[in-house]
Amino acid sequence: MPGKTATPAPTTQAGAAAETRFTEHTPQGRLTAQRGLYAGPAPIVSKDLYAELEWGSAVRERAALTLEPASKVSGNTYFGRFPASYWQRWTNVGEVSVEAVVTGTGLLSMGASDVEGEPRVVDAEQVTDAKQLKVTLTGKLDKFYDGGALWLDLETEGGQTLRVEQVRWTVEAPEKIRPTAVTICTMNRADDCLKNLQALAADVSSLETLDAIYVADQGTDLVESRDGFEQVAKDLADKLHYIKQPNLGGAGGFTRGLFEVAGHTATEHANVLFMDDDVLLEPDLVIRMTAFSNRAADPIIVGGQMLNLFHPNQLHVGAEYARLNTLEPGQPVEHSLTTADLLGVDEETLKPNRQERRLDAGYNGWWSCLIPYEVVKATGYPLPFFFQWDDAEYSYRARAHGFPTVTLPGAGVWHADFHMKDWDEWHRYFNLRNSIITAALHSPFNLNLLSRVLLAQLVRYLLGMQYGLSATLIKAVEDFLEGPEILRDGGVEAMKEIRRIRDEYPETKRHKATDVPGIASNDIGIINSAPRPSMQRLVLIKRVLDRVLGRSRFGLGAVPIDEANWWHIALFDKAVVTDANQEGVRVRAYDKVKMFDLAKRGAKVVQRLRKEGAAVQEQYKRAMPELTSRENWKRLYKL
Repeated sequence: MPGKTATPAPTTQAGAAAETRFTEHTPQGRLTAQRGLYAGPAPIVSKDLYAELEWGSAVRERAALTLEPASKVSGNTYFGRFPASYWQRWTNVGEVSVEAVVTGTGLLSMGASDVEGEPRVVDAEQVTDAKQLKVTLTGKLDKFYDGGALWLDLETEGGQTLRVEQVRWTVEAPEKIRPTAVTICTMNRADDCLKNLQALAADVSSLETLDAIYVADQGTDLVESRDGFEQVAKDLADKLHYIKQPNLGGAGGFTRGLFEVAGHTATEHANVLFMDDDVLLEPDLVIRMTAFSNRAADPIIVGGQMLNLFHPNQLHVGAEYARLNTLEPGQPVEHSLTTADLLGVDEETLKPNRQERRLDAGYNGWWSCLIPYEVVKATGYPLPFFFQWDDAEYSYRARAHGFPTVTLPGAGVWHADFHMKDWDEWHRYFNLRNSIITAALHSPFNLNLLSRVLLAQLVRYLLGMQYGLSATLIKAVEDFLEGPEILRDGGVEAMKEIRRIRDEYPETKRHKATDVPGIASNDIGIINSAPRPSMQRLVLIKRVLDRVLGRSRFGLGAVPIDEANWWHIALFDKAVVTDANQEGVRVRAYDKVKMFDLAKRGAKVVQRLRKEGAAVQEQYKRAMPELTSRENWKRLYKL
């Protein structure tokens, strides 16, 4: 690739990376915006997410499609659609072409939708007895501002067969192509990380805009220890840069990519694409996100969407934002699909679950997220949060500097379902602490409102006999009040300390359902919850009084995780609650002494927050330039 200095193999020294000089490239012909694919990257992924057989018979392969006589296949699917509305709004592209190499006889048509999902045909071509014929259909990006997409439909009649391959959606190339580096942060998920490197290597010839892949390995079970690493390193050649560094969490791992590109770029027009290590990767995501960034009218953060790995047909959310002052991330933007079956229909409208309306995102998760170097230059590096809220904080900070976040439909990866991760874990500390810091930096920081939110959480945790989670909340608020010094080491000591604190609380530990300490397995019967109370405040007061007086309705019982609400758990002396990941149970036992102690400590620290919060807020604002500087991250990386 022009402008690059090749090296024979990836470096593996801690804190070092092979030399790559990031320079802009001269395009060769039109720019591929996305490929037409007809099967997913793994057998668990339904081919209907790529192309839908409307009638007849067809063979859907990864890069080709063969239609039998009297058949129709539609690309009006999650991965088959071209997000025309987003291209019209955010880029300076006026039209897009879909190109295909065709053999046989049949009809190719470019379909389009509007904000209501109403279909129309934009362009079409009938081919007869074609042999490796290149067909091009073109559509203007001029009727999609509020919503809508484009796609390719294929149809044969009786006696006709049609094979279509090398399908490409292309746009006019910019004068220069931005160099792009993928950054994968990994921590003791060597097998998952290796699979994604192998997926990129298998498709590397198609990933023309990809200059480098950085792996920031922060674990003790190293990716380089796996048998397949040597081969993938050969396949990726000088593109792969393998770095071993101290464990600084997701923030430290992803920031390493920004750090390396910033130190090796000859132009500010460069991209860094964050990617989680434990996703099932659709490599075409790299093409879609980098092409969109290359043609964006102005630099923007481009986010990929998340699909649920355990339910591969489900879209997690179309676009999201955070309610900062009340510490609520992951709020679906209005009109957004949420936990939607992409092969199903909306229960109210009975229309297919397709995101027709264009959405404005508040931020994007770092399971896949592209950040242009211009953003780093203007905004600084991420905060050393260790992890949790680093993605939201950075997006809101970038937005304040004029760089919005766009969550691009069709650019998707599969990530473990969030609802199958238990809330009562040590990382909840970082979620709480970092959310308060983010609120201090980017919200009105109404301390009365924030105090009410935290006290409400604490009361519900105590009623739910989650004493370790209550201690986690208290520690998070205490450490926020310590000021910016708490971020000085990148979160290493905080991680150790919160794990030590939580280890003192038995209900934070998971057990096999047949091996619960001190309880015979046959004694644990399910006791179901009553519906959500209509007068929650009165019920809350009653449950608090019952707890203070030591009254309970049930001695022992098992409670499913979806029924483990405070108003139900507060009725037990001891509740065996299913863990959210469905792999075991936790035992919550009433402890009056712990409850009173934590309630007093919690009330005291929230009162401190109300009094001292404004002054601490100013400390974080003053410290922001230094905390997000290149020099600070260089120190944390021990370079």
